[in-house]
Order: sequence, then structure tokens, then C-alpha cells
Amino acid sequence: MKPEQLLIGDYPAYYQTYIDQLPQLELLTLLRSQREEMVNFLTNLDPVDLMWSYEAGKWTVAQVLPHMLDTERIFQYRALRIARKDKTPLAGFDQDAYVPASGANDRNLEDLIKEYNAIRESGICMFESFTKEMYKEKGISSGGDLSAAAAGFIIAGHEKHHLSLFKNKYNL
Repeated sequence: MKPEQLLIGDYPAYYQTYIDQLPQLELLTLLRSQREEMVNFLTNLDPVDLMWSYEAGKWTVAQVLPHMLDTERIFQYRALRIARKDKTPLAGFDQDAYVPASGANDRNLEDLIKEYNAIRESGICMFESFTKEMYKEKGISSGGDLSAAAAGFIIAGHEKHHLSLFKNKYNL
């Protein structure tokens, strides 16, 4: 499935900016290519870059990375629950509470790369296991409709968004 194949009602409108950033690639191709791009980006960072923030009060690079990891885990979980026809509404999460609780500024780059690879590989394996019907399943997440496929594309769009910020705002 490609982003253009998502239907109206597959995800809340506020995720449109993430979906719009994506190339028209199959979800699994996209997740794999992003993994390569992100690992390349991360391995080229200097450890001192982790403490960089582009503006006072904004997250450091070290804080953004666990935020991305947490978000990916949460959307993988949402996709799994939805694909398995669990109709229990899924709660939102407070990203602003997660970041300080993550201890991100005490993490090292090697551990963050290791965690990123593990999470992304886990997600790829999960999405590979989904049938076409599973991708189309919808559930309720954060008060809005969400399809399993849309959850995958939101993961990809969220990463693309932050990678763009790293390059354009953080000048990395």
C-alpha cells in the first residue's frame, strides 16, 4: 500500500502534514529506506550534537530521538491492536510528559542507534505479517478513526518530519 491509497477517514486530519511529506512508495519499502537514511544520519552525528537545541526551550537532539522512538512504538502498538480487530478505543499520549521522563540527555548515541534499529526492525516485521485486509482495519485512536495502514504511514511521516527539522532547524 502507498500513501495515496489511504482513504478519507483512515486517519485524523491533523496527521495530513506527515502523510503529505511521504513519497509514493509501498509502506515496507518506505520504512526500510528510512531506516538506512536515519542510521546514516545518526552515525554521522558527533556525540556533542546530542545536546544541541536550535532555540531556548526546544528539545535537544537527544530528547527528540527518544520522542521519535516512543512515538514509533505507540503507533506500532496501535497498528497491531487495530489489525487484530481490537475495537477498544486507544488513548492518546502526552509527548511533553514522555520527554523529560525519558532521561534522554543522559543517553549515548550508540544506545540510541541500537534502540532505533530494534524498534524499526520490529515494526517492519509486524507490518510484513499484515494481510491486505489487516491494513484496512480501522479502530479508534485518540478519539479519531485510524486504520492500521495509516498508523504505519504516520510512523514514516513523523520520522521524515523530525529528520527535516534536524537538517533545517538544527542545521545537522
